[in-house]
Amino acid sequence: MQIGLVSCTKSKRTKPAIPRDLYDTSALFRKARGYCESHHETWYVLSAKHGLLEPDSSEIEPYDETLTDATVDERREWSSQVAEQLSDAGLLDDDIVLVIHAGKAYYEHLLPQIEPEVAEVHIPTEELAIGETLAWYNEQASNDT
Repeated sequence: MQIGLVSCTKSKRTKPAIPRDLYDTSALFRKARGYCESHHETWYVLSAKHGLLEPDSSEIEPYDETLTDATVDERREWSSQVAEQLSDAGLLDDDIVLVIHAGKAYYEHLLPQIEPEVAEVHIPTEELAIGETLAWYNEQASNDT
């Protein structure tokens, strides 16, 4: 089973919304979400403030927090929280493939904690700059039609 993990974005709606909609002011989030919805069995949001979120879970307030601004210790603490949330949700299993749609700040400290538990981890846009990442999602969308 393939599960997509999409990072939150700095750009958010100004009013509370469910996670699927809170970040949809960002083209990058919309493209990653669209890719996940058409290529993975299910997907989740990696929130810098809340950790792992189901896309259709309860509304959350907008916040101004990203992991790119976090210290190494804060990223490590966040990664431990997310690894625990993934485990609690039954998403760390040897038949699970996690596909991470996020920047390095969101997976660098998470990978060592989850890789031994899952079948595979893929990061399709690893090492790509924002513009290259957007182009990658555009290319994938055009290949789907």
